[in-house]
Amino acid sequence: MIEDIRVDPAVSALRPDFAVLAMAVYGLRNGPTDDRSRAWLATAAQEAVSADDPKVEAWREAYRAFGAKPQRTRPSVDALVRRMPLPEINLVVDAYNTVSVRHGLPIGGEDLGRYAGAARLVRAVGDEPFEVIDKGETVIDTPEIGEVVWRDDLGVTCRRWNWRQCVRTRITEETTDALFLLERLAPMSLDELHAAGEELKALLEAVTPGVKIESRLVEHE
Repeated sequence: MIEDIRVDPAVSALRPDFAVLAMAVYGLRNGPTDDRSRAWLATAAQEAVSADDPKVEAWREAYRAFGAKPQRTRPSVDALVRRMPLPEINLVVDAYNTVSVRHGLPIGGEDLGRYAGAARLVRAVGDEPFEVIDKGETVIDTPEIGEVVWRDDLGVTCRRWNWRQCVRTRITEETTDALFLLERLAPMSLDELHAAGEELKALLEAVTPGVKIESRLVEHE
């Protein structure tokens, strides 16, 4: 699956500097937030980049490039660094949120058991289904034409590059196999991107010793 992940040329044309480190993880034993992951979050909150960091600003610029208004729908890392203390979700989500704010990069987490086909980053046609919760019920929304979205064979899995994840593929305490997407724009270096991947790997191995992890850097075609 990880070998089939791709970035559409229409997205690369917007930001040729975009790269994503994809990590497929198999055999996780997730669970609720505990004292260990609370400590990760607390330390990360102290070490987090600011919302004014050039790495975060790069994402606001990327959103403007496809017509989004980042002050209304913020890039995930921009929203997260403004949300302190960091939210407690579950062990795995706590782990990737920890890495996200320390490095100033968006990280998406997807439940591979609920994924259909390969992940791809594309410009939306505008009729792709996107599942969200509204007033406690699942409803189907659609992206705007030209919006940058992650999708699989069933529909959009994340809108506006990394703004909002769909309900279907979110990571829960029952997730055992997961896909993580660590997204990079300049001025973040590829070395820092790989370092962030190693940090996430270490946290996931702390959650589940012996977990199987595969990774691949995906750049423009």
